[in-house]
Amino acid sequence: MELIIPNWPARSRVKAFASTRCGGVSQNVYQGLNLGTHVGDDVQIVQRNRLLLQEYADMPEAPIWLNQTHSNTVLEVNTSTVDVLDADGTFTQKPGVVCSAMTADCLPVLLTNVDGTQVAAVHAGWRGLANGIVENAVKKFDGEVMAWIGPAIGQEAFEVGDDVVEAFVSVIPEAQYAFTPKKQQSGKWFADMNQLVTQRLNRVGVKQVYYSNLCTYQDSERFYSYRRDGITGRQATFIWIDS
Repeated sequence: MELIIPNWPARSRVKAFASTRCGGVSQNVYQGLNLGTHVGDDVQIVQRNRLLLQEYADMPEAPIWLNQTHSNTVLEVNTSTVDVLDADGTFTQKPGVVCSAMTADCLPVLLTNVDGTQVAAVHAGWRGLANGIVENAVKKFDGEVMAWIGPAIGQEAFEVGDDVVEAFVSVIPEAQYAFTPKKQQSGKWFADMNQLVTQRLNRVGVKQVYYSNLCTYQDSERFYSYRRDGITGRQATFIWIDS
């Protein structure tokens, strides 16, 4: 297995990492450490992958898993003993509660306050990002917040249409600078999600933003990518407060 540790100056009590597809027992198109039960893989195999990761990463409890629907909903959680939640982000102040965001191209955004007493994990696809999920997450924090952006699709691979551009520019005009027009194809753009999420974070006062700068689309050995493969697995990004 391989764990990607955020390159941010969070307090030592804040534990966080992103998984890759390396390791695990899934086969065929899901080859590796698939953590998604909703993508067609054998659910028992996925559960085994999840347990293997939990043990390898020395998590205090099983992570809270989400039914992610590209919403802007962020829920506060105080216990690990909950069913799958309908949300695209979780926030906690309770030590030992593991927040997670499952992805296969979308942005995984981890947040912590500088004191290390509050953390959140957010799944930010373009729809959720445009509709304010990052802002909704930051609102739950006290004091100064820092963010880490995990592995996601890079600008060279993320082609979008005019509707996506309008969704962002209508809220923040400077979002136009995050889109590069596709040559010889009107109405198509390449979107820089790192820039878009940074604009949103800066807008609500988050100035410390750190990046993995890892592209899920281009690195098929380490990451699942929905844009690249269609039917595929999911990696995830996790954060918790050490007790």
